[in-house]
Parts: sequence; structure tokens; C-alpha cells
Amino acid sequence: MSINWQPLVDLIGRHERFLITSHCRADCDAVGSEIGLALALELLGKHARIVNGDALPEHIGFMDPDDRVGELGTSAPLESLRGYDALVIVDTSAWGQLGAMADVVRGFAGELVVIDHHIESDDLNATVFRDETAEATGRLILQLCEALSVEVTPAMAAPLFAAIATDTGWFRFSSVTAATFQALAKLTDAGAKPPALFSQLYEQHSLARIHLRGRILDHVTPECDGRLMWTYVTMDDFASTGANRTDTEDAINALLTVAGAEAAAIFVELESDVTKVSLRSRSDFDVRAVAEQFGGGGHRAAAGITYRGPRDEAQAAILDALRAGLQ
Repeated sequence: MSINWQPLVDLIGRHERFLITSHCRADCDAVGSEIGLALALELLGKHARIVNGDALPEHIGFMDPDDRVGELGTSAPLESLRGYDALVIVDTSAWGQLGAMADVVRGFAGELVVIDHHIESDDLNATVFRDETAEATGRLILQLCEALSVEVTPAMAAPLFAAIATDTGWFRFSSVTAATFQALAKLTDAGAKPPALFSQLYEQHSLARIHLRGRILDHVTPECDGRLMWTYVTMDDFASTGANRTDTEDAINALLTVAGAEAAAIFVELESDVTKVSLRSRSDFDVRAVAEQFGGGGHRAAAGITYRGPRDEAQAAILDALRAGLQ
């Protein structure tokens, strides 16, 4: 799917002040896309500001060495967001993922833009630039830079490379195509350093994270003749290991390394009545279809749900749906 970027090029030409945001619990694709876009706009002489509905997760803080990513209500008071010409939302078009920024979007008086690669969407009353075949929004930002005739700098290349690398599971997911590697080659030529990025992402873990990983692996349960692997994390697991919710990132991938596993799920107890659920697949099984049954979404091979209810209730309902899908 090819995006016609000219309407956005024209919009950027008309305006000077841009506000950029993304989904809460931002991942590397969200943050990398925000930073890449902000730097591109600044190279064009524009003013660009990034504000999200919650704080930048600590484990990807290295992506923002200049503290560009603000948090609404703390480093970015609501009253300071007035006077912007356009608001660009990257890597989501779902009201429920915007958190506190949803009200800012609803009340925004300027032009609204969405740049995204996800299928599920809400009507944000925005001009939408979407490619559902793209493996990451980061690659769409690279395309936009090319349409704007902006030369990618090393400061842009690193976060955009991380965006694509992480949203493809470091190139393991079926969303990877020749276009993925063509984009990565451009970003490497522009100054991205893959070994350093991999080390920062996957080789800088705290001891608490390692201890939590042990709990997660100890809880693994096989079902459907080993085709489904699932596990869970309790609030007690967090308290006893000293880990935090971001320390569960990527833990689910270990479940798919089991021979014969086709789908995996992890249930993370955030509060007594809030459970974060991550789903993964390495077969033709569509975990997004399962997530959508419970108000979640994502991609065919990687999806998520925020379940409003106790963990045991979430496990019972969602595991039933997974079992049914694997039959």
C-alpha cells in the first residue's frame, strides 16, 4: 500500500507550530516516530513539541537523550499546549490509547493528522495517513522525510531504526519484507548503529527484571497439546522482586521459543481489577481477532488488551477464546 504524502507535505508547508503525540505506555515505534518526525520538522525550520499522556517508560529512556518527550500535566502543563497549528498523532488512532491526551485532541482547534500502521481505528476527525502493510510507523516517518526532501541525520536514524527493529521483534515477525531492510539500510547509512541499539534495548536489564523473568517462566502453562503457552504476573511478583510493569516487556517472546508453540499469552496484574494482556503468534493464527473480542487490538501476530477485571477472570475468558481459535 502506497501513501500519497503530498497533502501532508502541503499541510506542513502551511504551518509553523506542531504538537506531536502517541499512545500511552509508549513503545519504541511510538517514541522513535515522534522524535524522528519532530527533528524532521525542525530541519524545515518549524517548531515541534512532543507531549504524551503519560511518562516515557524508563527502559526506553535512552531513545530521548535530549528530553524531548514531555508528559501532560508535569513537564507539559495543559495551558502550555495552546497556539499550535497542527497536532500529529503517530502509531495510533484509538481514543482509548491516548490517555490524558484524548481531551487535548478533542479540544484542539487546529488541523489534526494521524500517521499509523494499525488496522483498528476510531474517527478522530483527522486527516489519516495509514499503511496497514507497513511493519512499523517508523518506516512511514522515513517515507515522509523523503517526501519532504529532509536528509535523515544520525539523531533521527537511531530512533527510527529502533522503531522498526522492535516492532518486528528484531526482524522475526511475518510483517518483515524487503522494504523493511531497504529502510534499515538507509537508516544505517544515515548513522544508526544496530549493535549499540540492540545492546541498549536488550542487554541493560536490572537484576530485578531478571528475577521477575524467572517468576514469569516458572508460571508458564502449556495447553492445546503445546500449541498454546501462557503465563502470568501478579502484583506480589512485582513487589517481591522489586521489578516494575515495564520489566514484563518482551517476556512473552520466550514462550514462543518452545517447540510446537503457535500462540502465547501473558496476563499482567496491574491492579486488582486491571489486567494487561499481551498475545503473540508465530503461525497463521490471528491473535488480533482474539484481542478485538475484548476491546483490544494490534496486529495479526502481536496484539494486546487492557482487561477491566481481575486477572483470573481475564485468564478464563481470553484463554477460552484462544483455545477456540486454535481448534
